Amino acid sequence: MIHDPSQEKGNQTMKPHVSTPSPGDPASDDQLRSYLKDYYGKILRRTEDLTRKACCANVTAKRFADVLVLIPDEVKSRNYGCGTPVPADDLSGLTVVDLGSGSGLDCFLFSRLVGESGRVIGIDMTTEQLDIARRNQDVVARAYGHARTNTTFYKDYIETAACVESETADLVVSNCVINLSPLKDKVFENAYRMLKAGGELYLSDIVSDRHVPPELKGDPTMVAECLGGALYEHELMDVLKDSGFGDPRRVATTLVEEDVNGQPIRFYSVTVRAAKLSTPLDRRCEDYGQQATYLGNCREQPARLIYDDHHVFEANRPTAVCRNTGRLLSETRLNRYFRVTAPIRHMGLFPCGPQPSNTGTFSSPCC
Repeated sequence: MIHDPSQEKGNQTMKPHVSTPSPGDPASDDQLRSYLKDYYGKILRRTEDLTRKACCANVTAKRFADVLVLIPDEVKSRNYGCGTPVPADDLSGLTVVDLGSGSGLDCFLFSRLVGESGRVIGIDMTTEQLDIARRNQDVVARAYGHARTNTTFYKDYIETAACVESETADLVVSNCVINLSPLKDKVFENAYRMLKAGGELYLSDIVSDRHVPPELKGDPTMVAECLGGALYEHELMDVLKDSGFGDPRRVATTLVEEDVNGQPIRFYSVTVRAAKLSTPLDRRCEDYGQQATYLGNCREQPARLIYDDHHVFEANRPTAVCRNTGRLLSETRLNRYFRVTAPIRHMGLFPCGPQPSNTGTFSSPCC
């Protein structure tokens, strides 16, 4: 029997009814959104109200403890993230958009990282969550010593939000929200539209090691708790590619749930980065005899810079890379940290990417 947080003492809000969601059907999509608004706005009052552990598996507290102490408890208590979609390099002055910003925790974290010269925009559909974020904007700004807030929050759907102009964002992020959307392809297409050339989508979300079975996919509570709407792990990469992100890369993978309700399925929290470049990337990792040298000048990672789950660059050590990786390092904000040699000639496929393991996910790097 699934635990219902609405029956907890002190939280008497009853769960709304919603029929089995059918993505793509406007009526069904609206029903699901209405259910999710109530779930995250009225039923859940704190992280501990979640019945599953998928949406509270992030490690933000470990990495940003010094910043989190400056953010009000009201914001932190409604944290439903599953990862830390924050690149580990200098983000000063960037324009960041958070899709599904909730009570504003990640937005306020980025507010500190981009500084007063940067801008952070949060988009969410839940009134109660936005109310918390908005009433804490000035509180956080003062705690950071900012003259004024650099955060803005909009109420909108992440699939269609037009509040951000095209090609204005340096970084689009999302933390355990896209799995809730009935139109995930539209979310990624909208993120791609927002990004400048050289900009990056950086997300943490829940994926599965196989297609989610109907018993879980059709359960609104399972959808609301980030499992029912999860994409099959390889399908996530396919949808990203179809949306224009030519070569998305995994950064981290963590097992969060398995054997759910008797179903032999594993759910993972994954962090993925995907760049928007001015011209398309190669369909495969092609070898053009290139090398990338990390200059050791990233304050957050001076000895070695981790790009994804199979590229770790030691400072001042030339490393062979495929042409796609060379472009991802030289045609984005990361170009300040790298010296990448020009292509020489085509030498066939490059042995790039983590190898499949027998656990249903990916093993250690092969390059």
